[in-house]
Amino acid sequence: MSTTDGTGASNRAVLSLRGVRRTIDGTEVLRGIDWEVHPGQRWVVLGPNGSGKTTLVRIATMWEHPSAGTVELLGERLGRTDVRRLRARVGFTSAAMADMLRPSLTALEAVMTAKHAALEPWWHAYDDEDSRKALADLKRVGCGHRAEQRFGTLSSGERQRVLLARAMALDPEVIVLDEPNAGLDLSGREQLIGTLQDLAADPATPPLVLVTHHADEIPDGFTHVLLLRAGTVLAAGPISETLTGATLSECFGLELELERRHGRWTAWAPRSSR
Repeated sequence: MSTTDGTGASNRAVLSLRGVRRTIDGTEVLRGIDWEVHPGQRWVVLGPNGSGKTTLVRIATMWEHPSAGTVELLGERLGRTDVRRLRARVGFTSAAMADMLRPSLTALEAVMTAKHAALEPWWHAYDDEDSRKALADLKRVGCGHRAEQRFGTLSSGERQRVLLARAMALDPEVIVLDEPNAGLDLSGREQLIGTLQDLAADPATPPLVLVTHHADEIPDGFTHVLLLRAGTVLAAGPISETLTGATLSECFGLELELERRHGRWTAWAPRSSR
């Protein structure tokens, strides 16, 4: 569906899922998912382990096909478009991506390889402009000073920020981050959250989708939340209205209290419910 905001600019959904289902080995992982992401929005996909979050974003980014339903990404429908070409317009990264890059690559090389959706620089030619663009992307995530350092020697948090720079390298029209905080220590997590907070506040940043299962990993500035439980959408909408103690408790199957302070969320189980 396409609408306009008050200025006449198109508000057509950059991502639209309708009736999406996914069955794997006889198990229904996703059931009847309806979801839209519009320009300017910053979404959090929140849910417990096994709720279907990774499957959902892999389908949304056309790396996986649904068993039923329709998927439209950047105005093109899955099954009627060249997904390899379309993926080049999407900045997508996951916690597993770090293991796919050769440790001896420099951070700069790791970012530059995104130009050809490659994992190695051997098979393609890169010029000074590619190097300048990659360095600018690294600086944007606070890792410009690590450009010449080997990827494998970076801290876990720095590697995730390099992957974020890589996701932005082609000036994508939407960015999808699947649990980028996985495995990070407190310092690395907070640095990455700060970077995402800065990106969320930047009007030049395209729509963002962040997958997590921790409310305290939601950066300030994210506008919407989708709560996923057992493969179904429990609730979805503006984060200030949708993310409540009641919805979070139902999502995780445990009585939880929720508080927002200085733009960040904190959730905990009262002692009586543990």
